[in-house]
Amino acid sequence: MIKFNEQEKIDSVNGALALRSQINEIVDELSKDYKNICWLGIGGTWASSMQACVHMKEYTNIEVFVENAAEYLTTGNKRIGKGTVVVVSSVTGSTIEMVQAVKKVQEAGAKVLGFIDVDTTELAKMVDYEIAYVANEQLKFFMVADRFMHNAGEIDWYDRLYQELDERLAQVLVDVEKESDEFALEYAKKHHDDDLHYFIGAGNQWGATYSYAMCYWEEQHWIKTKSITAPEFFHGMLEVVERDTPVTIYVGEDAQRPLSKRVVDFIPKICANYTVIDCADYKLEGISPEFRGMISHLVMHAVNNRIDVHIENINCHPMEIRRYYRRLDY
Repeated sequence: MIKFNEQEKIDSVNGALALRSQINEIVDELSKDYKNICWLGIGGTWASSMQACVHMKEYTNIEVFVENAAEYLTTGNKRIGKGTVVVVSSVTGSTIEMVQAVKKVQEAGAKVLGFIDVDTTELAKMVDYEIAYVANEQLKFFMVADRFMHNAGEIDWYDRLYQELDERLAQVLVDVEKESDEFALEYAKKHHDDDLHYFIGAGNQWGATYSYAMCYWEEQHWIKTKSITAPEFFHGMLEVVERDTPVTIYVGEDAQRPLSKRVVDFIPKICANYTVIDCADYKLEGISPEFRGMISHLVMHAVNNRIDVHIENINCHPMEIRRYYRRLDY
């Protein structure tokens, strides 16, 4: 397998899971007195925020919501103020919208928990609670979400879930990459130069579907895409899908699985160029059936990792190259 370091990947996931004691200490402190939780982001971090929010929506009575940093700077949000916990993440710690938005939420009285990969950056120094660790953003967000719900007494599976994740998650995700590699190569050969590719997802995978289309295929591979939620597919997009239109449908194992399955059941009637990536097709050895849906977004990410590697190789286009992003003023 090209560009695949198994031990490095295992260490990365296990390192993120090892942050849980630090995360719990902060969340336990914040849980003593708060009114709501805001997941604040932009681009990929906004997408991860959507995933955390939809995960919590299924299990909690806590007021939780997602805010786009740029929109917040213009529109504001009266729900953000004293008693609000704002959760953010940033790789560089220098995204201008995030820096300005964090200043604004703090001025409103909110407390900010930040996963800033580089702890010497401006944003890392601004947040009230800082955890520095590279990658695994979605996993870090979900650990925060689950601890808040655990502290609220709303979930009875917290300890069992994290025992399994601590013991098995890293190896499970490596195994998914291995299992999917042959498929990913054929998929990349077929779609590496698509004129336009449609991506469909739902549930805790929707944020990742949106992010994958935009932050990976458009930003890093320079392939035009459109992403849409599975329920909204039937309110517009289905009219422009034809026999040869490239379409990928992600099917998770969470509560919104039926929404994606509805698209899967319909799509053969109008299209012969579709691909279904179903998390249920992967073994996930050691993960209980009740928890498989909670890691569907991570399974999808593992499959997409292999697709990206092969598209990059076929197109001879390193994913690190940008034409405009952070190269021009905007």
